[in-house]
Amino acid sequence: MLLAFDFDGTLAPIVQDPARARMRPQTRRLLSAVARRYPCVVISGRARHDVLKRVGSVPVWQVSGNHGLEPWGQNATYLSQVQAWVRRLKRALATHEGVVVEDKTYSVTVHYRRAQHKRQALTAITEAVRGLHDARLLGGKDALSLIPRGAPNKGVALERARRLLACDTAVYVGDDETDEDAFKAGRGESLLGIRIGLRGRSAAQYGLGTQDDVDDLLQALIDFRPLRRGSM
Repeated sequence: MLLAFDFDGTLAPIVQDPARARMRPQTRRLLSAVARRYPCVVISGRARHDVLKRVGSVPVWQVSGNHGLEPWGQNATYLSQVQAWVRRLKRALATHEGVVVEDKTYSVTVHYRRAQHKRQALTAITEAVRGLHDARLLGGKDALSLIPRGAPNKGVALERARRLLACDTAVYVGDDETDEDAFKAGRGESLLGIRIGLRGRSAAQYGLGTQDDVDDLLQALIDFRPLRRGSM
């Protein structure tokens, strides 16, 4: 069984400044123990180099970035598309206080968590992204992300990892709309989806109440598979 996790809002709490997102020490300890018992991957919307440093020494098998596009799907076409979007969005949103355009090389996220008037900020962002060439829009928590249409997504990254590791089944844990591609990736009983803060419609079959509950899930996974004597 493959275990796969989103990062922000799943392994780490959502914070006002995305640059300050960190796993709690308890979560890091538990995830390390889980990764010694099961094949584990992290599939994040962040750029891969960014999430790699946040995962640090936790022995996961793979870290995928940019909503699953990295490390196998990046190419020059996607790069040029995203750079054109970044330039256009920065010009269009320059006067909107609290709105931040994050260039992640192969995708872009527009954050409005710090905007004083969030509804107005969201309206401005929605207007700015309208008409961007070959852009796929993903909603999120006080943020909107744009990825190249047709590029690998979290579902593709999850299925690739499952095949490479010869796992019959997978568990994917995420917290928002950007994770729905992964929740939809499995067929039949090959995938169990868990969405944190599950409300409304989702392809995930199960939910956890809050991000804090991920520690209980990790502990349960440890309890299900105790290490044999002498194993690492």
